[in-house]
Amino acid sequence: MFGCLVAGRLVQMEAQQVASDKFVFNLPDCESVNHVVVFMRGTVPFPAGMGGAVYFCFPDPAAGPVWQLLGFITNEKPSAIFKISGLKTGVGGEHPFGMMMAPQIPSVAQVGVSVEPLEQLAQQTPVSSATVSAVDSFTQFTQKMLENLYNFVSSFAVSQAQMIPNPSEMFIPASCLQRWYENFERRMAQNPNFWKT
Repeated sequence: MFGCLVAGRLVQMEAQQVASDKFVFNLPDCESVNHVVVFMRGTVPFPAGMGGAVYFCFPDPAAGPVWQLLGFITNEKPSAIFKISGLKTGVGGEHPFGMMMAPQIPSVAQVGVSVEPLEQLAQQTPVSSATVSAVDSFTQFTQKMLENLYNFVSSFAVSQAQMIPNPSEMFIPASCLQRWYENFERRMAQNPNFWKT
């Protein structure tokens, strides 16, 4: 039902079922893992009104297994990317895995999926450092592109006294470009997908 992907590694398509509603993926060499993707394989949907809470357990020989809630997946949201590099230390909260033991191998972490009612998922709060940055790569690219365009065009700026009359050339005031740049950046901050409408 679930799959797990770590960049640069093969996709894990078979989770270990540790209870009727709980599944676990082992992540060897976890020190090199920054992000993990958990997804539904598309073969079996969740039962009506159910979803999957996604947990992470980093091995800590001193404290034992500490499970931290990353987020969730549902039939409507069948995949999610989680940043786990910041979770290697920290405190876990209550979790449905109880005292299930994570492997006591120092470099093996676990990602767990617990099938739970959607109402229960909506009331849970994931660890804040697990969420992937709200500024996605598209937004970053757009901001850098705008800065590059503005800097490029500004490098050709001349004062009115320096202008040489040329009937085939059109001039645009730099202030118009500045206003457009500020307006576009403001709209991107409010809604990165505004340009799709």
